[in-house]
Amino acid sequence: MTSPNSGSEHEGLVIRDNRRIDPKTGQVREGAGKTAEQSSPAASADAAQQDDGLAAELAERTADLQRLQAEYSNYRKRVERDRVTVREQAVANVLAELLPVLDDIGRARDHGELTGGFAKVSESLEAAVGKLGLQTYGAKGDPFDPTVHEALIHSYSAGVTEPTAVEILQPGYRLGERILRPARVAVAEPEEPAGGASNAAKTGEAGEAAADPETN
Repeated sequence: MTSPNSGSEHEGLVIRDNRRIDPKTGQVREGAGKTAEQSSPAASADAAQQDDGLAAELAERTADLQRLQAEYSNYRKRVERDRVTVREQAVANVLAELLPVLDDIGRARDHGELTGGFAKVSESLEAAVGKLGLQTYGAKGDPFDPTVHEALIHSYSAGVTEPTAVEILQPGYRLGERILRPARVAVAEPEEPAGGASNAAKTGEAGEAAADPETN
């Protein structure tokens, strides 16, 4: 005997036939095999938005990584540049303290007093400072350059055509492009033409006479 409520239990029940092949015709049904998510336009739009969001986030993270890499590269370059600057300054300070000793060695050599063991020590010292980059400059006859020369004596000479270092009183020293001490020199300038001042005076007197009506 059937229960009075057996019919009501199946009310509203919907049975869907999702079989790919129609059992009656044997043909593949149109749209078979597609899931609800694939066939839903809203689901496709959501998936596209998620892809766009992931692509934007990836681009942002990539830009952050590139910026950090550039900052680190600049930091390494700055540290290396500062390290080189500190080293050069330290070497320059040491060499500057040795310049008076090098001057004494030069004077002793000029007077023929650089002999024996003292000569060997001085040669070793000069070789050591040379390896550190110390260079001597300044020669008789060099054009005078106030950026690298210090004029201690000034004179005029008919034998020069421009300000010239005619004597090197103390050699100059440089470390690379840095001047540790300018060369101390005697400078000679060209002499003025003979009679130049008197000719100018005569020209001025002649002009005054022409302008004075009482002399005409």
